[in-house]
Amino acid sequence: MEHFFTYDSRLGISVPQLPRSFSSYSIEQQAIILAEWENHRGAIPDRVKELEREIDQCLYNLNREDDFEASCRLNNQISEFASTINDLWIWYRTNPHITSSKNNEKTLPIK
Repeated sequence: MEHFFTYDSRLGISVPQLPRSFSSYSIEQQAIILAEWENHRGAIPDRVKELEREIDQCLYNLNREDDFEASCRLNNQISEFASTINDLWIWYRTNPHITSSKNNEKTLPIK
């Protein structure tokens, strides 16, 4: 059985990793890939909420931090969490469809 997804530790979800274009897979394989993607994609809003809680905690700590270098580290963490959230929303909007021909190709991004 082929594996079409790889866990991305930064994002905290599995993302598509297709060795070839989506349209080159059979209709049956495309359906399997899409069904699995919907399961992974469905976890994105919960993952975003987790990261937002992390940002809130960092902001709470930042408001109480007097040390400049510690404040910089907290700001960097906030920036990283925000970047991850942005990437997750990009993946969330990735919504391919089964292709009926090579001319009607919709592809999942390849990591």
